[in-house]
Amino acid sequence: MNPDFAVELIRLMLLKATQLATPILVTGMTIGTSVSVFQTVTSVQEQTLSFLPKTMGIAAFIIVASPWILRTMIEYTRWMIQLAPQMVG
Repeated sequence: MNPDFAVELIRLMLLKATQLATPILVTGMTIGTSVSVFQTVTSVQEQTLSFLPKTMGIAAFIIVASPWILRTMIEYTRWMIQLAPQMVG
């Protein structure tokens, strides 16, 4: 395996990880921002108030998106297994 091939594999792995993590992070940031705006408007300054909505929102998103996440990971794993002979030789 030459260095260019290894760099390309690492780049694609990081791209796939970013592709899978971004929707979850955006969900958490959106819910967190919404709760913060609500707290500002209502003058409620409770630090723990944003924890439960974020946790529930992210958990719900993961449950809804789990078929897509699983399918993406399986496709990537199959692709890596198909590339195994090129990595060795």
